[in-house]
Amino acid sequence: MRHSAHTPAPGRRRRAALLAVTALAAGLLPLTSAATAAADDPAPVPIDRFEGEVPFAAQPAEGLFTWGGDADDPPKLELTERADAPEGAQVLEGSYDISGYGGFTHDYAADQPARDWSASKGIRFWWYGQNTAPLPPGSGKKISFEIKDGGAHGEASELWTTSFTDDWQGWHQVEIPFTQFAYRTDYQPVGGIDHVLGLDRMWGYALTLPTGGKGRFALDDVELYGKADQALRAQVSTDAGVYPVKEGGAADVRVSVTTTGNVPVADDVTVTYASGGGTATPGSDYVPVSGTLTFPAGTASGAAKTVRIRTVKDRARAESAETVPLALTVTGAKPPAENPVAVIDAHGLPYLDAKLPVRKRVADLVSRMSLDEKIGQMTQAERNALNSPGDIAGYGLGSLLSGGGSVPTPNTPEAWAKMIDGYQLRAQATRFQIPLIYGVDAVHGHNNVVGATIMPHNIGIGATRDPALAERTGAVTASEVRATGVPWDFAPCLCVTRDERWGRSYESFGEDPALVTSMETMIQGFQGRADGRDLDRNDKVLATAKHFLGDGGTEYGSSATGSYTIDQGVTKVTRQELEAVHLAPFGAAVKRGVGSVMPSYSSLDIIGDDQGPVKMHANAAMINGELKGKLGFDGFVISDYAGIDQIPGDYASDVRTSINAGLDMIMVPTAYADFESALRGEVTAGRVSRARVDDAVSRILTQKFELGLFEKPYADTSHLGEIGGAAHRAVARQAAAASQVLLKNAGSVLPLKKSQKVYVAGSNADDLGNQTGGWTITWQGQSGRNTDGTTILQAMRKAAPDTAIAYSKDASAPTAGYDVGVVVVGETPYAEGVGDVGNGNDLALTAADQAAVDTVCAAMKCVVLVVSGRPQLLGDRLGEIDGLVASWLPGTEGDGVADVLYGRRAFTGRLPVTWPRSEAQLPINVGDSSYDPQFPYGYGLTTAANAPAGSAAALRALAVEARHVHGASAGRALVDRARLLVQQKAGDRVTAGWAKPFAEAEHLSLTGDYAGALAKLLRAYLAA
Repeated sequence: MRHSAHTPAPGRRRRAALLAVTALAAGLLPLTSAATAAADDPAPVPIDRFEGEVPFAAQPAEGLFTWGGDADDPPKLELTERADAPEGAQVLEGSYDISGYGGFTHDYAADQPARDWSASKGIRFWWYGQNTAPLPPGSGKKISFEIKDGGAHGEASELWTTSFTDDWQGWHQVEIPFTQFAYRTDYQPVGGIDHVLGLDRMWGYALTLPTGGKGRFALDDVELYGKADQALRAQVSTDAGVYPVKEGGAADVRVSVTTTGNVPVADDVTVTYASGGGTATPGSDYVPVSGTLTFPAGTASGAAKTVRIRTVKDRARAESAETVPLALTVTGAKPPAENPVAVIDAHGLPYLDAKLPVRKRVADLVSRMSLDEKIGQMTQAERNALNSPGDIAGYGLGSLLSGGGSVPTPNTPEAWAKMIDGYQLRAQATRFQIPLIYGVDAVHGHNNVVGATIMPHNIGIGATRDPALAERTGAVTASEVRATGVPWDFAPCLCVTRDERWGRSYESFGEDPALVTSMETMIQGFQGRADGRDLDRNDKVLATAKHFLGDGGTEYGSSATGSYTIDQGVTKVTRQELEAVHLAPFGAAVKRGVGSVMPSYSSLDIIGDDQGPVKMHANAAMINGELKGKLGFDGFVISDYAGIDQIPGDYASDVRTSINAGLDMIMVPTAYADFESALRGEVTAGRVSRARVDDAVSRILTQKFELGLFEKPYADTSHLGEIGGAAHRAVARQAAAASQVLLKNAGSVLPLKKSQKVYVAGSNADDLGNQTGGWTITWQGQSGRNTDGTTILQAMRKAAPDTAIAYSKDASAPTAGYDVGVVVVGETPYAEGVGDVGNGNDLALTAADQAAVDTVCAAMKCVVLVVSGRPQLLGDRLGEIDGLVASWLPGTEGDGVADVLYGRRAFTGRLPVTWPRSEAQLPINVGDSSYDPQFPYGYGLTTAANAPAGSAAALRALAVEARHVHGASAGRALVDRARLLVQQKAGDRVTAGWAKPFAEAEHLSLTGDYAGALAKLLRAYLAA
C-alpha cells in the first residue's frame, strides 16, 4: 500500500500530472521514475467521482449506503462541494460515532453483470486526514477497506480485506494493490464461495470506520490503477490438498492452471515440484519425486498435468499415518495457497479395529496421543474462521461448525456434502487421522440449507402435544443433516420459557417443564435408540441438549450483553424451582442417551447459596456436580459460540475455569490458535490437570467412534435426493397443521368452506421468510422468499382452487363482495437477544397489521392468524375478531395451515405458553398464584366433528373412570374430553376463576396425574 499526500489547489486537475506531483511530494519516486510510471500505466478506471453519478441507494440498485451494528452506528454521508477536492467539484464527506461496528458500501446493481477489474493492478482513492500533524506511519486510526467478488450480487459475495491508517493531515492518496487483499476469515455474508479473488467478477467495495469515538472523513476519486501482471490473472492449483493412500499405493496429484476469464495463459507457467520434508522417510516409505511441469504460453485455462507419488509397503505391521509433502514452486502464475501432501494411512493399530469395544478403542487412542493432539480434539472452530484449510491438520482440530448463515456457495445439499468432505479430507493429514465432528444449528430442520424441509419451530411442536410427531420431525431433520455429511446437531433446545419477552421463546417447547420433557422424543428422532447403537446410521445424528441451565428463566433487564434485555441474563431461582423447572428436562435427556450438552450464556443465581450469579460456562457445581455427577451424563459438553469469553477474567482464566468446570470442547470459534496455546499453558502449569484433559478427549472420541466416523468420515449421500422431498415435507405439513391453536371460533367461522369468497390481508399471509422465522438460511432469518416452500396464501389457493381468493397485504383493496376475511399478521424474523422485547421489539401488532385487522373485520366476518414466535397482544381487538388462530412459526409447509383452515384436518393444537392480556402481566406462567390471562396454558378449541358434550355430572363420571384407567394414552384421552367440556361451557369468556385450575390440569396431565387433572378441570367447569 502507498500513501501520497499533498495540498491541492482549487478546481479540476489533470490526473497524470497530479499523480506525479503527489508521488514526488511523498518522496516515493524520483522524477524520472514518476514520469515513467505515469507514461507506462494505462488510464485509470473510475469507480466513484462523487459528482452525483452514483446515488445513495441500496440493493438491488447500484448505490452508496451505510450500515452498522445498531441504530446509532451507521455513519452520516453527504456529497459536498469543496474547493480543495482532488478531482471534480464534490467529495464524499461523513461523520460517525460508532460503538459496535459501522461503515459504508458502494455496491454495483444486482440486476447487472459484475465488473471486471482484472486488467488493473489495484484500487486507489483520496482520503482527507483529520490529524493536526502527521503521525508516525501506522499510528493513526485504522480503517478497513474491503472489495467484493463472486456470488450473486454485492451482498452475497466474498469479502477480501486490508486496511490503511489515517496518519496524515489533509488529502492523501491511498494505493492498494490487489495482491495485498486477504480473504476475510471472521465473517463472510454467504459463508465463502471459492476462496479465490476473482477480479473479473467484482461487485464493489466497503469501508469499516473506527470505533470508540466521534470522527469525520472525506473521500474522493476512487479508481482502478496500473496494469495487472499475469500472477494476478493465472492460478496454479491442485485437485485436493491431501491425498490419503494405503501403504504401497500411489497418490496422483493433479496440477492445473486456470486464468481469469478462462482465457489461454499469456506467458509460460512453470511448476517445479519436489517431495520431502514430512514424517515419511524417503526411500523406505516412498519413492522421492522431483521435476518441472511446463504450461506454455497459449495453454488453455484448466489444463492439468499429474505428479505421481509412489509409497512403499514396509515390514511394520502397525503404524500411525505418515506425510509426504510435495513442494511446488511456481513461475508466471499465482501458486496454490498451500502445498499438497500425500498421506500414508495409519494401519494395524487397535483403535482402528471396529470389532473392539468402543471403550477399548478410545483408551488405546488416548494413550498414544500427545498433549497437543488432545488439545486439538477439544477445539472447535467456525469454518469461516480458518486462516487456511491446512490449519485443520496443523492445529489438529477436533471439530468445525457452521454458524447461522455460514454456508457454501452454491447453498445446495450437494455443495454442503462436498464442502464437509473437503474438511474431513484435511483431518486425514494428522498422525492418527482422527475425523472431525462437524456441527450445525439445525433447530427446525436443516435450516441453513436452501431447499431443506423446514419444520415449525419448537414452540409450535410443543403446541401439537404429540410426542410421536415430535420424534418424526427429529428423524426427518437428522436424515437431511446426515445426508450432507454433518453428524452433529446443536438441538434440541430444552429451555423452559418463562417470559415471552425473551427473544428465544420460540426455541422452547413451552413454559411447562412437563411439556418440554414430553417433547424430548425428538432426541430419539435425532439419535435413535438411547444406547447409541443407531448413531452410525446414515440417517441419524448426535443430538445436543441445550442450554444448560435455566436460559428460559432469565430476569427481564438482567442481561449485560449489548442491547439485549433478557437473553444471556441472570436466572434467579430457589433450589427447588431450579430442579423442578429447569433441571428436570435435562435429567430426562440424559436418560434418553443425548450425546452432547451445551451450557447457556446466562448466569445462575440460586437464592440462599450466597454465591451470587455464576456464568453457566463457569458453573462447576452444575456441570460437574449435577450434570456429570448426579445425572450421570457420559457424553461431552460443548460450549456455546465464544461462550467462555463471557467468564470474568483474562482469556487464560476463561480457558482454565471453563475446562475445570466440566466443558470438554470449546466453540472458540475464531481464536483457535489462541485457545490451544492458552490451554497448553494451563496444563503445563498444572492449573488444568492432564486427567481432566484425558476425560474430555475420551468423551469426545467416544461419540466419534459411536457415530462411525473412523470407518466412514465422508458424507453418505444416498439420502441426498430426499432433502426437501415430498415424504419429508408431508411430516412438516402434518406438524404445521397440528401446531395451529384455535383460540376463538365465534359462529363457527372455521373451518372455511371452499365455496366462500375469501379476502386475504396482512403482512404474513404471503411471506415465507416471516413464516419460517429466525434460524432460517441465516442466523436472524429474513423476510421474503428465502428458501423453497409454500406461503399461507399460496396454500389457501391450492386448497380451494375454484374459489375467488383475493389478496391485499395492507387491506387497501375494496372489501365488498367477500364472505369472509383472513388476516395473517405477526412478527418478522429474529433470533436470540436481537428479538428481546425492549431491544427494538415489543409484543404488539404493528400499526399496519392493526389497520389490516380493523379494516377487514369491520367489513366482514374475519379470521386472524398470528404468525409469531410468541403470543402477541391483541388488546381490545379480540371483540371484533370472529376467529383467532395462534399459528406460531409453521415453517415452509403453509399447506398445513390451509389444511385446518379448510377442514382437511381438525384444529387440535393447544397453547404451549400462557397468552397474556398485557405486557404488564409478564412473566405469567401456569402455577402462578395470580393467574388471569387472555387465554390459559393448554387452551385450544377444536373443529373435530365428534367434540364431546356434557355437564358437571359427565365430568364427575370421567374423574371416577380415571381412577381405574391404565396407560398414558387412555388417561390423556379422558383429560382431553374433560378439557373440551370446560372450554365448551366457558365459551370465549376467560376468567381467572376457571383459567387457573384449567392450566394446572394441563400440567398434571402431562405428569401422569390424570385423576388430579380431572379434579382441577371439574373445579374449572364449576367456576366457568
